[in-house]
Parts: sequence; C-alpha cells; structure tokens
Amino acid sequence: MANFQKLINELRKYPNETQWIEFKHNNYTPNMIGQDISALANSAALYEKTCAYMLWGVDDTTHEIVGTEYNLQTLKKGNQELENWLRSLLSRNADFEFHSVPMDDKIVGLLIIYRATNQTVTFEKVDYVRVGSYTKRLNDYPVLQAQVWDRIRNSKFEERYARSDLELSEALRLLDYGIYFDITGIPQPVEADKIAHYMLEEMILVRQDDGLYSITNLGAILFAKRFSDFPRISRKAIRVVQYSGNNRLNMLKEDIGGKGYVVGFEGLMKYLQALIPTEEVISGAIREQKTAYPILAIREAVANALIHQDFSITGTGPVVEVFQNRIEITNPGTPLVEVARIIDNPPRSRNEKLAALMRRLRMCEELGTGWDKITISCELQQLPAPRIQLFEDSTRVTLYSEMPFSSISPEDKIWACYLHACILQVQGEQLTNASLRERFGLKSSSAGSISRLIKEAVNQNWIKPLDPTTAPRYMKYVPFWA
Repeated sequence: MANFQKLINELRKYPNETQWIEFKHNNYTPNMIGQDISALANSAALYEKTCAYMLWGVDDTTHEIVGTEYNLQTLKKGNQELENWLRSLLSRNADFEFHSVPMDDKIVGLLIIYRATNQTVTFEKVDYVRVGSYTKRLNDYPVLQAQVWDRIRNSKFEERYARSDLELSEALRLLDYGIYFDITGIPQPVEADKIAHYMLEEMILVRQDDGLYSITNLGAILFAKRFSDFPRISRKAIRVVQYSGNNRLNMLKEDIGGKGYVVGFEGLMKYLQALIPTEEVISGAIREQKTAYPILAIREAVANALIHQDFSITGTGPVVEVFQNRIEITNPGTPLVEVARIIDNPPRSRNEKLAALMRRLRMCEELGTGWDKITISCELQQLPAPRIQLFEDSTRVTLYSEMPFSSISPEDKIWACYLHACILQVQGEQLTNASLRERFGLKSSSAGSISRLIKEAVNQNWIKPLDPTTAPRYMKYVPFWA
C-alpha cells in the first residue's frame, strides 16, 4: 500500500493531465471508463510507458486529494459488476487492475492500465487514444494511428518490466537465479554484482538510468520464486486439473504452479507423472515401469504450451487437464505454423527470447523436433495420434491413452495415418500397408482394414502415392506436401 501512496504522490506532481494520466473526482460513468482504458492503454504504448493511470479522488486542476465516495470493484452496470462489464466489452489484450488507496484519511481510487500489446486495445470494437487530455477515436488521427501500431509491433512481451525500481538485492531476492547456474554449468559467483552480470546479459534484469533495477517479464516468467510477487504475470502460472472420469463433471485435484517455468518445470513433470496410470512390466529378469502416456510426449507438449502461448491474452494461462483416457494441454493463442505442416516446417515462435532461453536451459528440444518426438513416442507405444485443436484464441493438444483400433474415430485414424507418413518422410522413408499396421499394432490379417484407411486418406488428400504406377501390393505413400 505504501508503494501505491508513493506512486499517487508522484503522479500528482505532474502539472497537468497527460496522454497517460487521467484525474477524476467521482465520475464513474461506465462508457467513459471503458473508452479511457482503451485510450490510455494505446497512449502508453505510443509514449513507451509501461503503464497509464486513472485516479479518482484527486482534483483534476489542483491535484489535491479530495477523496472518492465509490469503489470500482463494487459498482455495478445493471446487474453486473462494473469491472466484469468493462472486461466483457474491452478487447482480450486489455490489462488493468484497480486499488483503493487510503490517503490523508480519504480514499483514492487507482486504476493501473498496462500498455497495449500485440494490437490496440478496443472498447466495443473501437480503439481510442489520448489527444492532449482528451479521449478521441484513434481512426480520426491517421498519423497517431500509424505511430501507435509501429510502437506495438516493435514491443516484445519478454522485454517489458514485471517489477521496477528495485535495489539489486531485492531484485535478486525475488528470483531463483541459482537454477540458471545449475543448468548452464557456470560456477555461481558469490558477489551480487557478478551474479547481476549474467542476469543482465540474459535480459532477466535491466539496469535503470537511476541505478535501480527492473525484472523483465522474461526473468519473472522463468525464474520467479513466487508468481504472487509479480501480479501482472501471476495468471500465467500453469494449472493442472485431474478429473475422475472422461468429462469435467467431477474434479479430483487442482494445482496452480507458484514458481517460474524453469524453477518449477521438473516438479511439474514429477507431479504429472504421479497422476497418470503406471504398471509394472517384467521383461525377462528386468522389471520396468510403463506409463499410460509417453513421458517424453507430455514433457514436449507442456514445454510447447509454455513457449508458444500468446501473452497478450490476459486473464488466462496454460492448463493441463488429466482425464481417465486422455491428457489435454491448452495454451492461450494459436500456432504461427500451419497445423498440417507442424512436423516438417521450421519452428516459429511469437516469444523468441523466451523460446531461445528455454531451449538453452534444456527445457525443450532444439530445431523444432518437439513434435517429431511427441508423434514418434506415441507411435512406439501404439497409441492414438496426438490431436491438435484450434479455437478462437487458444490451442489444445490431446494425448490419448491406449485404446483398441476399432474404438479410434475415423477422423483420428486418418490423422494418425497422415502423421505416420510425415514422420517417415522426414526420415527418408515412405508409408506402406505394413508400416501402418505395425504403427497400430495390428496383425497381417488386418491388411484389408488398413488398405481402406489408406484409400480414404488419399481421397481426402492427406497422403498420395509415391509412384502411382506401382503395383498395389508394393505401393508406398508420402504426405500431400512431399
């Protein structure tokens, strides 16, 4: 609370309202607030400010504290809470938080609005901007509109600050930097300034002009000791939910990760491994543990969800849901690579610095081989193919446990056939009736069923004959893109 009081006093020192500061007394008109949130978020991006601010209970001329009678969190629009109403009409990248701050025996309302990312923030599908101390439609100012979009395109999530104005000792206290040295094999220095050298080189920390330090989003998302110390990114903690059956009716367990991705990743994997069914298999004199899902596939799918999520979508983060017959891994955002080409195309990530550092810290594979490993590990256990589903603003990867060939849906059989052809193609081989039977764990007596599956995959243009003139018995197939 003391930090909020200090912030308010610093904002009151400005002689006038700016493009990123708005003072109010008791005006809580809902549409006005929505338009101002859009305008201030876009103006913060334009002027390269981390945040913009609306303050209630401060005189807009003298900036004296006069107090406010209302609280944004308890006000309503109709029967709906005002804050929820605002969020329903603002674009998904709108990010703001409200605080009631006691000052001089009065209450000041502080609305912190974070800069627009990935696209302009809109209210009722219209984007606004501050022109002087007025809120205007952005479309009416083409020059400003071009400047706003230029700033937004050049702004990266990883480079923005999760916490600022910290002494070095405080910044290091918030991060579990020891794991960085453990994984990289670099001897950990004793002196704080030498530790800071590596943190600054990796852009985990940034030294401010005033000699204090900021922790970047990159540093916080990967190395936070506690996500709760970083309110802006706390919703990006990964959730794990276990259900008792094959639907979401009965939840057994829920766990929300409290640590940065690098800090908590191995613990997360151990937790997931404890949730999935395991059986002992005796092969000769060797006793082995066989899990219902390949651990490698789970590891790669979870790492992909963390790396490729769209951080501009606020209020949600990666989720792993464990059902009796499948695991679903969902992340905000959709892939930058076409799903059908996810195995052979070079990898692309909207979070390049995050992806590069996570790969160097061996949390995921280099060179885009993650999906190869997911697919191959599922094939080796003769499981249904992993499924990728795209929604409006999220991606879901589903890993299935063992099921009879006859129980796999026709759509999933064709998808498995296509992925099998892709994996063989990148290995310099081709799909055959025999290879696909082996992939599903079927005997030679099932050759007819596999032939019909291959024919349907060809008809749907997922695969094609390598040489159409080859006799049917010796026919080989390649993906449609080969």
